[in-house]
Amino acid sequence: MAKETPFSAITRKMLDNWLQTDPAQPAAPDVVYRDILDMLSIKMRLTVFAVEGDDPKRWFMKAIRHSGFTTRILNINKIFADCYIGDFKDQSYMEEAVIPRLLQVLDSQQPSMELIKTRLFGVNLSYDRILLPQRNAGRPQWIISSSYAQFLLSPPQRREKLDVDDEAIVQLLIEGATAKEIATILGISHRTVEHRLERMKQRYGARNTVHLVAMLIATHLERSRSASA
Repeated sequence: MAKETPFSAITRKMLDNWLQTDPAQPAAPDVVYRDILDMLSIKMRLTVFAVEGDDPKRWFMKAIRHSGFTTRILNINKIFADCYIGDFKDQSYMEEAVIPRLLQVLDSQQPSMELIKTRLFGVNLSYDRILLPQRNAGRPQWIISSSYAQFLLSPPQRREKLDVDDEAIVQLLIEGATAKEIATILGISHRTVEHRLERMKQRYGARNTVHLVAMLIATHLERSRSASA
């Protein structure tokens, strides 16, 4: 049996609370989330969307619990400050990753749980999310969104074409191999591997090898998104 993760424990608890609400007597959103607030980790956010009118861009999103997760790439809490969806600075993100699912749960009046892979201000990101619409005999008046960040990956500013040897080094690096292991596998010297890694760091503007790997993964994700578009 798979071990329950902190986020799955939170979603289970909120689903239990949600199921106990009565559609004939619509509850406030805090009835669903109030006893899980202390369970939220620094990588989790909790937001409530107030559903007013038919235009989702006029729905107001209010952060109940900000993420404590900090990154040099994006200031998540500043970006997701309380505002109307239509006033959010990256409308492409809202139109791709948020609005369609909000409309879906509003129409079905059923929860939605999924892994989101999208882009925010040019940064690749992935997070688990649950959406819970108010149980209401009429139309839901709110939707709760709770998310758990997986990663934020910023692709390099410059598009670099790698030769065959660099591609092989990159693949092994992403798989977790050390420079010495890469040298052995490829049949080249350790010094050659380190030289090529240093050259790639300079070309991509990476601060260190970990940063280089993150950029390379982000580049791969970018290519995958373009190919599937």
